[in-house]
Amino acid sequence: MNIAVITGASSGMGKEFTTRLITENDARIGAPYDEIWIIARSEDKLISLQKALSPERIRVIPLDLTAPESLSSVSELLSKEKPDIRLLINCAGMGRNGAFSEQSVSDTHNAIALNCDALSSLTNICLPYMTGHKGPNGRSATVINIASSAGFLPQPDFAVYAATKSYVISFSRALSAELKGKGIAVTCICPGPVDTGFIKASKNDPNATFTGIKGKFVTSVDKLIPASLKAAKKGRTMYVHGFSQKLLHVASKILPTSWILFFEK
Repeated sequence: MNIAVITGASSGMGKEFTTRLITENDARIGAPYDEIWIIARSEDKLISLQKALSPERIRVIPLDLTAPESLSSVSELLSKEKPDIRLLINCAGMGRNGAFSEQSVSDTHNAIALNCDALSSLTNICLPYMTGHKGPNGRSATVINIASSAGFLPQPDFAVYAATKSYVISFSRALSAELKGKGIAVTCICPGPVDTGFIKASKNDPNATFTGIKGKFVTSVDKLIPASLKAAKKGRTMYVHGFSQKLLHVASKILPTSWILFFEK
């Protein structure tokens, strides 16, 4: 049984990935899939997505990936089913907006646990099931990690989130080099602001929107996700979405960080 595994699938980018992959047929990312395993905390939202798309091919796995026992559950399920994982999308993520000194220890812990620990651990758990198949391009499987342009440099009032996404970028690029000889491609996706529920959750405000300069560069999931899948099919190690974010990426490499931080403030 060949499968795709998607975390953070109940909403936003993860939901859009699931919606598009149910009809995907490109062998470069191991499609089509016998099953798509979708993981998130909200069982109700996952079940609604399953019913809307394909009750037969989508398996709902309601888990809080910040809890170590959740990762054990995934490991046990894989050991029992022994599938061929053709695609893993680490999409689950969280962050809190505002001064670090005003955030709770729990918020900090959960952001690091989900954005870094869970992403790394789940990848580690899945890798043994990603080498049993060779596609027409010699690739056995693909990993897509969702990072952010926030990871290019420090971000005051978004310090922990930016730091975790910097980790995802570095981890993904190193993993790509390690796994290349095994036929496993790793693509790190770095978007700027995306029109999902993330900003509302990060500010704990149901009416929150991107403001200031960030508000001018918001993209939508129906543009980001197809472009991300295209980058993964090409085997790109890193994909920065949007011209403005590409400029930011270049600027982060050539300008002093202090200049960019001054501009941000």
